[in-house]
Amino acid sequence: MSRTVVVLRPEPGNAATMARLAREGLAGRALPLFAVHALPWKARAADHDALILTSANAVRFGGEGLATLRTLPVYAVGMRTAEAASMAGFWIAHVGRTGKEALVAAAEARGVRRALHLAGREHGLTVNGPISTVAICYASDPVDVPAPAIDALAGQVALVHSPRAAERLAALVDAYRLARDRVAIAAISDAAGAAAGGGWRTVAVARRPTDADLVAAVHRLAD
Repeated sequence: MSRTVVVLRPEPGNAATMARLAREGLAGRALPLFAVHALPWKARAADHDALILTSANAVRFGGEGLATLRTLPVYAVGMRTAEAASMAGFWIAHVGRTGKEALVAAAEARGVRRALHLAGREHGLTVNGPISTVAICYASDPVDVPAPAIDALAGQVALVHSPRAAERLAALVDAYRLARDRVAIAAISDAAGAAAGGGWRTVAVARRPTDADLVAAVHRLAD
């Protein structure tokens, strides 16, 4: 593929995806649409029987409070989240492969009844079923993106890691009057692809909601 792949996710995930693109022989450009920062939070391990993680950022930005939760088995949404939790000293009880809802269902099937969901402010999961508490430990806020950076998307492929990123990409492209049909999209899920709306040059969706599968989807986009 001759087109540049533009990575929209915030750091530190952006650098990880850029490295993956390089290993795949794909040209990449970093254009984070959001920046992540930690938020204060409190939770007691004694009140819970498991820890549900749907993003590695919950571990990266969880801070000192993570140490009090290491007695809890972790249900992680994917390998990258599981690896981050394992490196932080957690025991991984289950690694999901097909998204947040399937992960919660797996936890419930294994007898989890009082899970703590440590998450970002835009986490997408609520207190329901096996989740008894949601603790918000980080936020992802929009950053300024100049018009020339959006104009440079013309003829390129934008990597969309979440529905929220898809919505912001669409808003920026429309605000700066770049025709959508000049930009191709690779989306991490059907939900992310749908959130971008229509009119794009082409949209490829990852077979599974992982960074590796998202990059693989780029190869299916014809020049």
